[in-house]
Amino acid sequence: MDSRKVLLLVGALFVAAITAFMARNLMQGAPTPVATAAGEPVVVEGPKVLVAKRALPVGTIIDAGAIAFQPWPKDLVTNAYYTEGASDSRNLVGTVVRYAIPAGQPITQGAVVKPGDRGFLAAALAPGMRAVTVPVSTQGSVGGFVFPGDRVDLILTQTVTGGGDGEPLKASETMLRNLRVLATDQRTDKQVDDNGKTVVDAFSTVTLEATPRIAEKIAVAQTVGQLSLSLRSLADNSTELEEAIADGDADLPDGDDPKAERAALARLAARPIEGGATYSTGADVSRFQRSSVPGKPQNASPMINSGPMMPGVPVAPGQSATPTGPSVRVARGSTLTVVPIGGKN
Repeated sequence: MDSRKVLLLVGALFVAAITAFMARNLMQGAPTPVATAAGEPVVVEGPKVLVAKRALPVGTIIDAGAIAFQPWPKDLVTNAYYTEGASDSRNLVGTVVRYAIPAGQPITQGAVVKPGDRGFLAAALAPGMRAVTVPVSTQGSVGGFVFPGDRVDLILTQTVTGGGDGEPLKASETMLRNLRVLATDQRTDKQVDDNGKTVVDAFSTVTLEATPRIAEKIAVAQTVGQLSLSLRSLADNSTELEEAIADGDADLPDGDDPKAERAALARLAARPIEGGATYSTGADVSRFQRSSVPGKPQNASPMINSGPMMPGVPVAPGQSATPTGPSVRVARGSTLTVVPIGGKN
């Protein structure tokens, strides 16, 4: 056999072998990677500083679950940080965030405002909101189980006078919903005893966050009747937010920016709600109460009466407005004729 043919045959066999090997690898796929032990975690050597466990926007009232101590590199610790063991780091619960603090970042002394400091309440208010204080009773404040940062509904209870029998209508309505509590009396944080349990105290006033329009309604409501609070569940906000989105009342941003969408949802969940008020009357709780104010009775039929004339009804020409004796009043359309008993029409 010619040597050239032999070389070509060997080359073809070699190329076929390489092709078969590559095809076999493609069919079987890449081998499963072998898990290897992770390296040792990096240990940060330095003092523990106070950091935000979640994002804290402006106006947030800090609670115990929002902050925690975490080791921080010693070279990066400044005097503005709150370090573990320092006296000024123990009373941050109840303070208000003045500047936005991202999650995991240290809290600086200039980023929060403490109760009693100048501008504390103004820092707690969201942009465009107002603070309004209303008086409440012990039973109207959920027995003292309402704390700053909670959200409540505002209930107005009143009696409506009028009607033919003079008995008032007793009514109660939920006039406003999802109002944020800023303070109870002069306290803006939860009181904790030596065992770490929350102290429940009664209070006589509560400061709420509201829009200017809602603040006007609350001011009028205080003169109409008695105000009381209804504590909201944390799950109510998400339910009403879903309803607002389904009804098209939610103003969500255009585009696919998840951060802007989360911020818009947070604003919607925090807004006070005016519409959709519900009410109950005395008839809803007792069969001996009414559900509306009855109208005053109207006397339209002739009757024997020696008293004064009915107001607003014209007297027939030649008739005396005040009869001198027993008489009969005869109504013909809008004209009333007074006929003395025994007389003629």
